[in-house]
Amino acid sequence: MAPANDAAARYFGAITAALEGLDIFLRDDRSPLYRHDLVARVMSEYIVRLENSFSSWRNRLGFMETFRISRAESGYPVFQNVLELENDRRTAEKRLAAIPEPDVLRAEMADFILRRRAMPEALRKSMAERLYLEDVSSGLTFAPFVLPKTIRVSVNPKTMRPICVVHWGAFDGSANLPLVYMATIEDSSENVVKTLVTKDGKLNEKVKVPLPIEGLLNPDLAHRFDDFCEKNSAYSLSPATIAGNLDKDFETLHPKQLRRVVLGPFYSAGITEHNSTVAEVLSKVRREENAWLLTWTVQEIFSKAEQPARKGLFSRQPAREEFHIETDDLEAARQGVSSYERHALIPHEAYQALYAAGEAQKIFAGYQVHIISNGQVISDV
Repeated sequence: MAPANDAAARYFGAITAALEGLDIFLRDDRSPLYRHDLVARVMSEYIVRLENSFSSWRNRLGFMETFRISRAESGYPVFQNVLELENDRRTAEKRLAAIPEPDVLRAEMADFILRRRAMPEALRKSMAERLYLEDVSSGLTFAPFVLPKTIRVSVNPKTMRPICVVHWGAFDGSANLPLVYMATIEDSSENVVKTLVTKDGKLNEKVKVPLPIEGLLNPDLAHRFDDFCEKNSAYSLSPATIAGNLDKDFETLHPKQLRRVVLGPFYSAGITEHNSTVAEVLSKVRREENAWLLTWTVQEIFSKAEQPARKGLFSRQPAREEFHIETDDLEAARQGVSSYERHALIPHEAYQALYAAGEAQKIFAGYQVHIISNGQVISDV
């Protein structure tokens, strides 16, 4: 195997193991990451999207020579790969029509080998491309922007407004990082309140809401909300900025909580270069499939109060949220959040290597560490 292919195989093996480990962690009822099973369920959906993307990229190497990752920053594929995957998904049906069926290709390959005593490279690439396009067209992938989806609806009995929980995703093109957003939003739109809330402040059971619903539950605002999310999901925007923009742009939407999960950076021995100490220790891990480290950050901002709408003779001020930023914590203030958590997932063998090198305490300062061993995750180490 060529060195480049060998490195690619190691990288794909490592990231696949990391995502499988994260999925195990999210499905564990004892997981300390989330005190809310809804968050774990949402995150699992995006882990599946990432797993499908990496599976497709791996298949793509069968007929494309190059694959670039952000070695010195996120450890994820560069954004161009994400764009190409999305474009291939959209054009897969048309391209598949131009490639012979698998049985035809296999017969031609067998005939070529028998007659020429050589590997039919062009036919092999056609087969690889066909398998890749079939995979891409049938599976959910992590697109540059994953449209919002409403997954829960209830009523705030104090305000008599419906409360929606909405999530969406974005792969940031500058930071090369997958981002997952969840927002809890009260909707004071007259039509929605009238339809969903009974006179005694409860959810109207006569109205069947087939959750999950694509987009925001409010049909009058759904397209505008999609556009807002696409334009306001950059990693460079703080959660405080995004929540504030949402509050200002939609008079009848009242964001009570916004959570962002930043999935990365990812570290892989011999591939990534963004931390020389981590790279040096991981390179000494005996089994390559265990020589990785996945980190993620959970950021949250919530509203501590709502300023009621004010009407004057010549002007009016709609209701506005007061978001809490934890100014006593300099890092929380820098991130523009009420709170944040940093997490690290690492195989047991790699953690032992870091610990033996005396680097574990320094590297994991400020992180909640989760060690994966024999298909189980051990936390609070």
